[in-house]
Amino acid sequence: HQLSDILFLTVCAVICGAEGWDEIEDFGHAKLDFLRQYGDFEAGVPSHDTLARVMALVNADQLQTAFAEWMKACHDVTDGAVVAIDGKTLRGSYCRGKGKGAIHMVSAFSAANGVVLGQVKTAEKSNEITAIPELLKLLNLQGCLVTIDAMGCQKKIATQVLQQGADYLLSVKENQPALADAFEAAFPMAKVVNFEGDAYVTDEKNRGRQETRYHIVSDVTEEFQELSYEWPGLKTVGVVMSFRQEGDEAPETPMIRYYISSAELSANKLAEAARQHWFVENKLHWSLDVALREDACKIHRGQAAENLARVRHIALNYLKGETRFKGGIRRKQKKAALDETYLADILAV
Repeated sequence: HQLSDILFLTVCAVICGAEGWDEIEDFGHAKLDFLRQYGDFEAGVPSHDTLARVMALVNADQLQTAFAEWMKACHDVTDGAVVAIDGKTLRGSYCRGKGKGAIHMVSAFSAANGVVLGQVKTAEKSNEITAIPELLKLLNLQGCLVTIDAMGCQKKIATQVLQQGADYLLSVKENQPALADAFEAAFPMAKVVNFEGDAYVTDEKNRGRQETRYHIVSDVTEEFQELSYEWPGLKTVGVVMSFRQEGDEAPETPMIRYYISSAELSANKLAEAARQHWFVENKLHWSLDVALREDACKIHRGQAAENLARVRHIALNYLKGETRFKGGIRRKQKKAALDETYLADILAV
């Protein structure tokens, strides 16, 4: 069997809802004539054992690079577009018997287009801090606003984002105590509530829950002057205070988040970017778990878990890229499984 045939079969089967090697083989037998329109498949459909062996041996780093190059070729990032960086653990990849921990993938997500631009696996006994720089190297970030949660709030990461022609928006927590102390000194609650500068308020109502977010931004104040020399390109500091209320219950205690950015952001722009960062949870991780059932997948042999995770990202990008059919991801998968013409439309995106 040709490697290209195995990869193509796997991608098509996952697009159509297959979740394991047996189902991928079943899909191949059912759609062999369709597959032969695109590949060779001279030896027919590979068995599930062959699929498992090959996908466990495929070089995950090379597949990762190929994926990122594919996205560079077919996806243009627009000036100021938000690229959200966040990680997700593949819970089903844990194997106690073989002493393998669950793998953790860090993804770059284009909020405007809802597609994955690239992803890397964190090294064993490491975390996102070491993985994010490797992911950034794969991406074309010119003109983008890169958003990262508090773990990625690191001086070296901020420097790399700037070197790649982008701006950063980083969430600040206690892992950067000097920044956190500066925010608490510069923006006590009384000042936030009565802020006289640029402020913006959003209200959301969903299923009986109302959430109000109050956003303020400022240039670098005196509390941040010394830190501005340590954090390259720092231009904006921002605070988001959110209030949540369930039905007629009393509002919860306000939650406060701090941000630093190399971009000159208005309060409105901070609100948009902070909200779009969470698209990676709502539109990527949720789809992977609910539609593609990623956490339920128990595959962990060799590099198969990482490779299959990347195939899911490819499949999800294809499914999101097809916009003429107005259905959710799961419905699109079922339609593609039933209708070869629609599957061909998805692959032509």
